[in-house]
Amino acid sequence: VFSMFEQSQIQEFKEAFSCIDQNRDGIITKADLKETYSQLGKTNVRDEELEEMLKEGKGPINFTVFLTLFGEKLNGTDPEESILNAFKLFDPAGTGTVNKDEFKQLLLTQADKFSPEEVEQMFAVTPIDVSGNIDYKSLCYIITHGDEKE
Repeated sequence: VFSMFEQSQIQEFKEAFSCIDQNRDGIITKADLKETYSQLGKTNVRDEELEEMLKEGKGPINFTVFLTLFGEKLNGTDPEESILNAFKLFDPAGTGTVNKDEFKQLLLTQADKFSPEEVEQMFAVTPIDVSGNIDYKSLCYIITHGDEKE
């Protein structure tokens, strides 16, 4: 599983694991998850929801299992080229950009509709120029490789 990620990514996952493993015993438990959610301001998480998360690990969630779970989730991301080709449909002139407002309208109204909150979360990491255009090539890189600023 360690070969699936670059060393810098593994270090970031280690930091995330440490933040979640509240009691520092090397295993993420329901109490750890509950405390993590609490620190993020979400105090009404149902026990069933936490138990479902833990079941994904098929046993105690140590760092290796944690990394494996993320590897499985991230493996489902489309290749960068596929995402670029999807954006190119909205850029017939081949400028490398799409208008933020037009794209927002599509996200809110088409197919698997985004909520306004999901759109704002996406735009928070999206490279947008002063004219309100999204640099979708940079966004595709962020989607497939993560944000360099983080």
